[in-house]
Order: sequence, then C-alpha cells, then structure tokens
Amino acid sequence: MKLAISGSIVLLFTLSAEAGTFLVNFDSGKLDEWQELLMSDALPGSWEIVDGELHAVSPDGWTRLLTIGDETWRDYTIEFDVKPLDNRGPSNIVVAARINGSWVVWCLIGDLPFVDNISEVKFAAGNFQDPNTFLFSHSKRQRFLKLNEWSKLKLDVKENILNFWINGKQFIGPVQLPNRQSFLRFDALRKEHRKELPALQLDGLQDFLTGGMGLGLSNQTARFDNVVITGDSIPDRGGLSVTPKAKLATVWGSLKRF
Repeated sequence: MKLAISGSIVLLFTLSAEAGTFLVNFDSGKLDEWQELLMSDALPGSWEIVDGELHAVSPDGWTRLLTIGDETWRDYTIEFDVKPLDNRGPSNIVVAARINGSWVVWCLIGDLPFVDNISEVKFAAGNFQDPNTFLFSHSKRQRFLKLNEWSKLKLDVKENILNFWINGKQFIGPVQLPNRQSFLRFDALRKEHRKELPALQLDGLQDFLTGGMGLGLSNQTARFDNVVITGDSIPDRGGLSVTPKAKLATVWGSLKRF
C-alpha cells in the first residue's frame, strides 16, 4: 500500500509539471466560479458546502449540473470522488465535459427502473436543455455505486475521443464524440420519418472539441469532493506548484478512502 501511495504522489507531481492542474476540494466554502446548468424545465437544485464537501440535492428526475470552465478548455482529464447518500427512485450521477453553452457530452451512472441494485453506465451528447437532441451510446449494466460509500470517477477527453472509468475500471471508451453533422443527420431523419415531431433546438450547435466540465445528479442527494482537472489548456488553480502541502494532504485523504 505504501508503495502504491508513493507512486500515485510521484505521478501527480509529474502530471502537474507537464500540464495545468485545477484542484477543487471545497475547503474554501465558496462556489463563486461554479454555475448551475439545468436540463429542460428543471427548477434549480441545492448546492452547498458541508464539512469541506459539496452537498448536492436534485429533488426530481431532471438532471442538474454544477459547471466550471470555458471554451478555452480543450483536452483534459477529470477525476473526483462521489458518495450517493439517498435516492428517491430512478436516479443518476453525471460527469460532463466540453460544455459550451447548453451543448454537453456526459457519462451517467443511472438506476434501472424496476430492477434492484442494478444500474447502467452510458455516454450521451446533446443540447442539455432539449432532451429530444440526446444521442446515447450502448450501456453496460451492473451495480456501480453504493449508498454512503465513496467512489472515484474519471473522464478523459482528447480531441474527439472520450474514455470513462469507475474506481479504476474502464466502462466506456474509447468512443468517438458526435459532431455537428451527426446532429444535422439526426434532425433530417426525424423530419423524414416523424414530421409531427418538434424541431430540434440546434442553436449554438457544437463539435464538442472545447468547453468546461460539470458534475451532477438527478433525483437524489450526494456528496462530491477532490475534483482534479489536468490538461495543457487547464489553468493552474490550487495545484502543487502553488499549495503542495494542501494538495498532498488532499491526495492522501482521497487515497485512504480506497
């Protein structure tokens, strides 16, 4: 265990030297730079810092994201810890990337209705405020997250390729992200086969090559912590080059959870 922890710390120093590191452990008690992105007609959720962790509540089936970053963010890796506390029925945990306006790519871990202790993980993309635009990948099913236990999620986007891990095991990827042409073809097919369907909201349509990140949930309460984003386009914020002792303490605390 000691060797594994040492190796992880060395790796983190190496990554920090080669790329920008944006660290959020919520110890500051502030969420000034974060913004909520709501799915469709959802009302705002609850986001507050409790005991140095982000305490999030999504009271119904609409997914809500708390986002950070902008169109200057390009290729990066996101890692964070999440602990579901309770759910009110079918629910999900979400990590999103390449957020540009309301256009988002995301991976979700969601409960299957009418099936106990089984959930699915899948990749999706679209206009977050128009579910009619959502394009989904095939899903994988098993029990992924447990109530009141910490898990680590990791999402990586490089150019138009996405990969996703849960507790060190890869479940999605490499998958190719859709682009503008994908949605234009999708829209044309819908119009051809179901003319009565409402038009897709394609304003601000993106190629999903740049944009910020987000974490979120639906129909449940959860805690999030130790958000680390690394990449050449990512600004150094709270990284090892600025606060090495605090960062190592955070890394040590995160490693002890597993």
